[in-house]
This record gives sequence, C-alpha cells and structure tokens, in this order.
Amino acid sequence: MSYFSGSRCNMFYTDTAENNPASKDKPAVLFVNGWAISSRYWQPLLEKLASDYRCVTYDQSGTGKTVIRQNQQPSFTIEGFADEAAALIEHLELNKGRNLHIIGHSMGGMVATELSLRFSDSLLSSTILACGIFEENAFTSAGLMFLGGLIDFSMNFRNIFQVEPLKSLFIRRAATAEIKREYGNIIVEDFITSDKDATNAVGRFSIDRKVLRTYTKHVIEIASPVLCCVGMKDHTIPPEGTVTLYHTRKKKATSPTKLVQFMNLGHLPMLEDTERFAEQLKKHFESADQFHKNSPHEATGNDVLQIV
Repeated sequence: MSYFSGSRCNMFYTDTAENNPASKDKPAVLFVNGWAISSRYWQPLLEKLASDYRCVTYDQSGTGKTVIRQNQQPSFTIEGFADEAAALIEHLELNKGRNLHIIGHSMGGMVATELSLRFSDSLLSSTILACGIFEENAFTSAGLMFLGGLIDFSMNFRNIFQVEPLKSLFIRRAATAEIKREYGNIIVEDFITSDKDATNAVGRFSIDRKVLRTYTKHVIEIASPVLCCVGMKDHTIPPEGTVTLYHTRKKKATSPTKLVQFMNLGHLPMLEDTERFAEQLKKHFESADQFHKNSPHEATGNDVLQIV
C-alpha cells in the first residue's frame, strides 16, 4: 500500500508487486472503481488473481484514502479521473509493452474506456462491468430523470443509511446475492464518507446525454478484446444497457467482444460470486493474449455466456 503524488491529489494505491517483486513481469490488471466507493471492494478478487497477475487498485479523487490537494478543485469528469489514473499507470510503468488489462466497474467503466484508448499500444484487454449504453427514447429519458432524482436524494440524506433497516436496504440494492458483512459495511461507509462535490459530479455526468454519447463512441473504438459483464438482477444500473453495449460493439467494433451475464447477481459480481467472476476474467485475459499473438482462432468460449 503506497501513495503517489500526482498533480491533483495524493493518490492511495495498492500494487501486488510490492510484496511480490516477481509479479512485475506478469501481465498487469488495473481496477477502476465505481461511484462513491474506494478500492477495498476488489480485495476478494485480487486474492483469486494475484498468483498469475500483477494487480493494481487505487482510490479516485474524492474516495477512500486519496487526498485532494489543498486549495485545488480538480476536474471531476471522465477526462479528469482518467488523467489521474494515467499518471499512476505511467508512474508504475504499466504502459511498458503490451501487458495491461483494464477493468472498469459502473462509472469506472467510462474511465476505463478512456484509459483503453489512451494506452491502446499497451492494452491487452478491457472489461466493462455494469456500465451500459441506452437507446435515446422517452422511456430512457424518464429513467435517467428518476436516477438523477435518486442521486440527489441519496447525497442529501446519505447519513440515514448508517442505521437499520436502511443500511441493509442500501446494501441489497447494490448486491442482490448475499455478500460478507465486512464488505456491506465498506460499501455504506465509503458512500457516506466520499467527497460530496466529487460524488455529485460523478452522479450527474454518469447520466449526461453528451457524456453517454461520447462513451458509446469510445467503447466501439477500443481496438483490443472487450468483455461486457453484468449481473442481470442489478437494481442500481439497468442491466439491459450492458447487453446493448455488447450488441453495439459486436456490430461495429473491429476487435472481439464477449458478453457474460450472471443471471442471479446484482451490481457487485466481484463480491457476490467472486469465484465464478474471477474464472470468467481469466478466460477473457487468456483469449485476449491469443488475439494479440495473431491467433484469434485459438480463443475459446462463446460470444454470449449466461451463468445461473
């Protein structure tokens, strides 16, 4: 566990290569967090991947142990969050050679997409988890308005989620399947203690039409294999958006796209079924490696996989 001094914040990060220097030579996996949560929720997944990969997590500005610089108001935008992550990638030299997998969860899927374009020469694969795209129609507009109102309410009254039964309701909205109490507590604690300006900004740009259009365009442009992954009982972000993302990339992108649907999981597959989520990631990483070795025909698995 270390700190990296960037231009906008003193960033807290973890790198499994610190305790295992030999892993510096292994493919790296960068984990990009969702809205109003620190990197702690990746820990169970890291335990499944660290023997084969160099795993790097970090707290974005406004969350966890990362400290925003005094007298500075950083840009809480996709580009701003990507800037700080890019600085960490370069600091740790994760961009040396084609050796990098990037995983983005929820809002982090937008940041991961931006990073995937910036580091296209270093990228082995991208994984977009629970961060979909939606057709622009009246139904979608109403849904985005409702989500915006929910964000406003949540931020204005977020301390109420410290007490039962609202605490349990908050956790169940994020995780449909049972998760360990430790991580339920982390989800609530991180949300309540996140920087209000950062959290409000992220909540708003995540439903901004212009931002969503740019995200859609950029996802298609990722030149490495992309895994679209979603819990089909997600009550936080409509899972159909990730399915739409898959079909859009499948139709227009030049690199492979795969969809994994966890039929009985919610917004946090990395906590709800760590074992099977890790298994699908490893298969994706191996398939991407074959793709970049100019042997795409050796990639295994169906384009769409439904896991019950």
